[in-house]
Amino acid sequence: MRSKEEIREAVRTGQTVLGIELGSTRIKAVLTDVDKSPVASGSYDWENRYVDHIWTYNVEDIWQGLQGCYRDLVKNVEEEYGEKPVRFAAMGISAMMHGYLAFDENDELLVPFRTWRNTITGEASEKLSELFAYHIPQRWSIAHLYQAILNGEEHIPKVRFFTTLAGYIHWKLSGRRVLGSGDAAGMFPINIRTKNFDGTMLDKFDELVADKGYPWKIRELLPEVLLAGDDAGTLTESGAKLLDPDGGLEAGIPMCPPEGDAGTGMTATNSVAVRTGNVSAGTSVFAMAVLEKDLTKPYEEIDLVTTPSGDPVAMVHCNNCTSDLNAWAGLFKEFADCLGVETDMNRIFGILYNKALEGDADCGGLLAYNYFSGEHITGFEEGRPLFVRSPESRFNLANFMRANLYTALGALKTGMDILLKKENVRLDRMMGHGGLFKTKGVGQRILAGAINTPVYVMETAGEGGAWGIALLADYMIRKSEGESLTDYLAGKVFHDSRGTGMDPVPEDVEGYEKFMKRYAEGLAVERAAVECL
Repeated sequence: MRSKEEIREAVRTGQTVLGIELGSTRIKAVLTDVDKSPVASGSYDWENRYVDHIWTYNVEDIWQGLQGCYRDLVKNVEEEYGEKPVRFAAMGISAMMHGYLAFDENDELLVPFRTWRNTITGEASEKLSELFAYHIPQRWSIAHLYQAILNGEEHIPKVRFFTTLAGYIHWKLSGRRVLGSGDAAGMFPINIRTKNFDGTMLDKFDELVADKGYPWKIRELLPEVLLAGDDAGTLTESGAKLLDPDGGLEAGIPMCPPEGDAGTGMTATNSVAVRTGNVSAGTSVFAMAVLEKDLTKPYEEIDLVTTPSGDPVAMVHCNNCTSDLNAWAGLFKEFADCLGVETDMNRIFGILYNKALEGDADCGGLLAYNYFSGEHITGFEEGRPLFVRSPESRFNLANFMRANLYTALGALKTGMDILLKKENVRLDRMMGHGGLFKTKGVGQRILAGAINTPVYVMETAGEGGAWGIALLADYMIRKSEGESLTDYLAGKVFHDSRGTGMDPVPEDVEGYEKFMKRYAEGLAVERAAVECL
């Protein structure tokens, strides 16, 4: 990292790059220096709402959150470097993928934002998957659109554009209706050869709904697909005021293609090359594996998406990960408070996570499900957090925490087993990032045992997707002629990065398999909880 004086000058002269990502519970901004390293950050906490059986965020929440996050970044920069940023060399927007934001001819939102977390498009998912002979997950934008058609929703004839959260924000900031390939692949299937929406499938969709007489064709409603490095427009005057209502932010800043959190996670962990992948583990969890070849057949549990450069990726996405772990940690914190013990959540997590490593490899017969919401991989439209044990189980704190860590990756392992055991996908390494990996060595070891693959965690992994989208913006303006994203990351970003690798522990691998047998058999218990509670 360069000196504070050098960074101050970079801020003053507009050489830094801004990345903003809207996650499920936090919006984060990261500012990078010319050497690609993060030098400042800002954040804003927010939470989705469950309204009329739909997980959503209000439009007001989106902009209030973005503005609050940007304001926090500016404050951090001023405190650290004594300069207020007014211009950046480039910037980019990322957000949680998929979902449904539909607009009419006046650019007005037609229905509340339907997020990735919803599992309300089962009929559409099934019918489109059969039509395309290609797995269409419930959370994909096209599944939401078609389910609304099947439901006879009155807004459908009025739709003139639909997009993801990142695409929406980029559109409002730049005026461009575009989307990066990785995020676009969560709207509608991408043809790997053309690196655009699949033309044959677009035609099939139009034929499917032709009898409805809608005044649109599907191509007219989708954003333009862009690849990493492509020009995605510039920040407009109105966009600058939207992001910074306090004033000061200048228009004209180049913007990279907006991306989903999967693509930025791959970028931030140097996982865009073949035989590499990454696992992002926070409120939700997903694994991305860059493929050497196509899978032999479609699977309901596996999504086929792309890297930001348009290369094929197998994605295992699960709705639930750390929410239940966070709830248990909060309970133990409350107990500590009752005892009059002063502590903080970081220490609580550290103690509990490390205690889990003392537990039996198979969790001593304990079983848990972390299903706050539905989990499509295991066939649940709703979820109930659940902990179960038999009288013979070895019930202690170590096994309890280990079981909750195992189950945080239980649905993910179900999908990864398809790739690794049925499709024989080869992975040289997986990179871990997100909240699960903040306690050093614990989440990393649990994941390595789950997928029987070496897992690496870099020191910069905590910066997450906000840094990833900043890197994509930097790549757009500073790449060499003909330089691929893979080469740019390897040569200019991660060439001297420090991280820790961990090979799977054989006992963990064996113990996890025993736990997963119990996990599969116990799904009937989880289903009964959904039906009865």
